[in-house]
Parts: sequence; C-alpha cells; structure tokens
Amino acid sequence: MDDEYFMRCAIEQAKKAYVIDEVPIGAVVVKDGEIVGAGFNKRDELMAIDEACKNLGGWRLWQCDLYVTLEPCPMCAGAIINSRIKRLVYGSYDYKAGSCKSVINLFDLPYNHKPAVLGGVLESECAELLSNFFKELRQKRKGRYN
Repeated sequence: MDDEYFMRCAIEQAKKAYVIDEVPIGAVVVKDGEIVGAGFNKRDELMAIDEACKNLGGWRLWQCDLYVTLEPCPMCAGAIINSRIKRLVYGSYDYKAGSCKSVINLFDLPYNHKPAVLGGVLESECAELLSNFFKELRQKRKGRYN
C-alpha cells in the first residue's frame, strides 16, 4: 500500500460528504499501514485525528501519517502540529486557505513540531471532486432563483 492507495481511501471519505450535500473533503490517519482514523466534512482532519487518538489511546500521533484530499486550513494545520502527525499527504492545493504551502506554510514557523509534507497526490481526482460539487451547488442555487 502506498500514498495513492491511502489517498483513494481519503477520496472515499470525501464521497460520503458529497452524497449528503456537504463539501467533499476526506481524511484518513494511517499507522503501520492500517487506517486508524477517518473523517469527512466537519473539519475532516480533526475528525480523523480525533478517531485515531481514541483508537490508539492517546493524543500524540507521532507514528502516524495523515492523508487528506485538500490542503489543510490554519485550524487543521494547527491540529496536525499539536497531535504530532509524522507525515502529511494531501491531494489538491487550496489557494484560498491552504496553510501548508499555497497561502502560507505554518510548518515553516518555529513550532515544536514539523511534519514531513507531500502535496499533489492524486491532485486532479481530488480537485475534480470539489469542482463538480461546487458546480452542482451553483446550478441548484441558480434553479432556486429563476
């Protein structure tokens, strides 16, 4: 199992949000090749991190990787730092709120933890899911106001 495999698992989480008309962002936390936390919507990374902490019995995830379909926002980047995630892998870049490269890189600041970061894994698939969701949302709204 590799980065693309686990990103596909995060995409499956994102599709769960899509089905219930929520922004399709998904995340999974992986330890030793096994998913120990998963989440979608409602700040996906936070849900996945919370589940992983519960499953592993502690708040430090220093042996875990986080896979998320969209570059984390400032709040989620902070949760990644605080939970000591070893490695972050994300799909699509977020040029409006991305806090791992696109707008700012919070991991460059002098915090006590800096995860390894890899962006752009299955980027087009992750971006297409978001793009389709917002296109459909605009069409629904347009239909309501006509």
